[in-house]
Amino acid sequence: MNEQDILDLIQNDEWMMRALAIAERQQLKNWLIGAGFVRNKVWDHLHGFNREGVDTRDIDLVYYDPAGNDEAADEALSKSLSADTDLKWEVVNQFYASRWHSDQPYTSIEDAISQWPETVTGVGVRLSNGYLTLVAPHGIDDLINMRIRKSPKFKGDEAVFRERMKQKNWFRKWSKLVLVED
Repeated sequence: MNEQDILDLIQNDEWMMRALAIAERQQLKNWLIGAGFVRNKVWDHLHGFNREGVDTRDIDLVYYDPAGNDEAADEALSKSLSADTDLKWEVVNQFYASRWHSDQPYTSIEDAISQWPETVTGVGVRLSNGYLTLVAPHGIDDLINMRIRKSPKFKGDEAVFRERMKQKNWFRKWSKLVLVED
């Protein structure tokens, strides 16, 4: 499996393309839909689960715009999108999100998602004028080989990483996953 295979999976999923089209219409700068949106689709495919859409609690629409929305405006947009669609949206300008973790300000959307907890979570996709682009600062090797590894840029401690594993129930949903400890 390579990047184009991942893009083809998404392109052939009507539910995912609908979500991406909704996101594109928001005209946010440097946006993508990340986390479980891409990760779960790939894992479903690699486990032989043939379902439309993905099993995720929400759609993580993130963007990077120093002159963009603040938290209140993003929360309002999240609520509006959720009310207007049958999807639960979480919209966050990654420009301010670094403050939640007392990090240095992120420099780009790629920098922001590279600091998400797992390398397989820091993957996203965007739609622009009919073309999909995959954004994967850590590459796709862990994702396609079903390895869960703490992101080398994640600032949280090991306990936070482990608690996420427990809460997400990934190993129960996808039995071929492997936890890699560096």
